[in-house]
Amino acid sequence: MTGPTAPDRDAVRALAELLRTWWELSAREGRPKPTQQSLAGRLGIDQTTLSRYLNPRHPSTAPLRTVELLHTVLRAPATDLPRARALAEAAAAGAARRSPRPADAAPSDGPVASSSHLTAPPPTPVPAARVTRRTAAARAALALLGVLTLGGGIGLGWGALAHRAGPDGPPVAAVAASAGSTAAGWPLARKGDLLWKARAVQYLLRAHGHDVEADGDFGVRTAAAVKKFQAAHGLLADGKVGVRTWSHLIIRIDSRHAPRQAVVALQYLLDNSGTATDITGLFTPSTTRSLETFQRDRALPVTGVADRDTWRVLLSAQGPGIHR
Repeated sequence: MTGPTAPDRDAVRALAELLRTWWELSAREGRPKPTQQSLAGRLGIDQTTLSRYLNPRHPSTAPLRTVELLHTVLRAPATDLPRARALAEAAAAGAARRSPRPADAAPSDGPVASSSHLTAPPPTPVPAARVTRRTAAARAALALLGVLTLGGGIGLGWGALAHRAGPDGPPVAAVAASAGSTAAGWPLARKGDLLWKARAVQYLLRAHGHDVEADGDFGVRTAAAVKKFQAAHGLLADGKVGVRTWSHLIIRIDSRHAPRQAVVALQYLLDNSGTATDITGLFTPSTTRSLETFQRDRALPVTGVADRDTWRVLLSAQGPGIHR
């Protein structure tokens, strides 16, 4: 095993400095800065680990999901998130390069349960579609871990989740579908939701001209904007985004009609589902290819058009939501 390279160290240090800045500047609008102990509790980690993540001189680096949760909990600037994600991924890639791995062990995209009586099978070719599903399952698994630590209201253990997240089991999204989905397969988004549910609603509200911040926190202002949108479309103004509200909120996107904020929502959800997509707000040929890959992997008509069915399947592919 070799030591970290200069670019690896730079990424770890820059990420820690950015996270510490978020924490130091979180006291605003009358809110006190949380203690490291309380912040660690909300993230589901111990205080010592959090302290290491916030220390630019320590080699530990925060995983991507922790970075995203910190961004939301500390209400950090939305413009900081892409850079934070890039730094977290660069630091994680550096750590992966330095980690020893047995020569006969196959790479894994999902969580691996440690067990002394299990041995690694010989590597076998994995179709690209299965890699995408496994990557999405791993992301969903991490999201559900956040649910267990932040919300504490879902009686599903991590061991059971890791068992079901393997390539031969059902997707993690299916395990938790009953926790936040409507009868028609659309997720239910409401006040208190964090990360993907909140951002999807916020980006689409912005596409419809509503002045809301896409901060990943479905708070009072977002709920008020949803009620205003619902009233304008003759819907029950309850502030909850269910089947009927989603049907009005989503926007069909194709090469001729691609509102910037709606494209951002599409790109964000594609990337969050495990289909690598640049989030630019522009419906580029690269975005079209990512959309077609997603449609192909989910047995949808491969049209490169974000229609109603594609939006529904895309939203249901995000995995469990996080609710505070």
